Amino acid sequence: MNILEVKDLHKSFGSKTVLDGLTFSVSEGSVFGFIGRNGAGKTTTMKMILGLLQPDSGEITVCGERVRYGNTPTNKYVGCLPDVPEFYSYMTAREYLRLCGEVTGMKQSEIKKRSGELLELVGLANEKHRIKGYSRGMKQRLGIAQALINKPRLLICDEPTSALDPLGRKEILEIISSARGETSVIFSTHILSDVEKICDDTAILEKGRIALCGTVSELKAKRSGSDVQIVPASAGDAEKTAQLLGGEAHSGTVIVRNASQDKMLSILKTISENRIPILKIEHTEPDLEQLFMEVIGK
Repeated sequence: MNILEVKDLHKSFGSKTVLDGLTFSVSEGSVFGFIGRNGAGKTTTMKMILGLLQPDSGEITVCGERVRYGNTPTNKYVGCLPDVPEFYSYMTAREYLRLCGEVTGMKQSEIKKRSGELLELVGLANEKHRIKGYSRGMKQRLGIAQALINKPRLLICDEPTSALDPLGRKEILEIISSARGETSVIFSTHILSDVEKICDDTAILEKGRIALCGTVSELKAKRSGSDVQIVPASAGDAEKTAQLLGGEAHSGTVIVRNASQDKMLSILKTISENRIPILKIEHTEPDLEQLFMEVIGK
């Protein structure tokens, strides 16, 4: 079952087309990576899913119900973590979660139980300080807790790790990954290594449309082969070696793009026949960053 379906979505701001027939779906219980360059339309799409922005045309459904701009009943199924969450800084974490639970109509006994579970999940169970003293990472963790307070069917995370240090990013990714058992997640980001770590399915947004969509393994398989990196013993041999192999020379390293296994054998044969001393040769696996750069033409 698909928790979220976006069909033929269009949106322009003046003469600028942001979304041009955007179509994708998020299946139940999955973490869906939604990636694209800055300004590609990721946040615009998130706002439309929440009913905060009206599309020019197209349809969005959450749990089978159509999203309606302005006051959509589908938000009862949705939790949201924006890229920069805001809080009442004079409250503690428990006070803030109690307020969020009350706003969504939860019973006090349920709020207390759920708050304890979530604060334990995000590592704030023993935190007594008021939110004004929280670090950016702590606020992101509290943001996830408030987004999950009413057990949403869909959790929207809009670039939640963009301004965090490596430890903070790791913690947030672990929390989001652990939430997949009780909710589906749409994870909007431009940090491609994060997508590879936690996402089941991934879509690349470019020019207002989905350029590629599938599992991380499927997307990597779109490339015809892996790259081969060769480091000649002498940096001066890099240009000559690159010409012989049909590759590129960069700072003493030769890179042969999209090299199949047969191409790898040909490279080894050429190196041997030309008696080129090398320090290292490595067949590297394709990654999302390489694929992304190819998609956007960089």
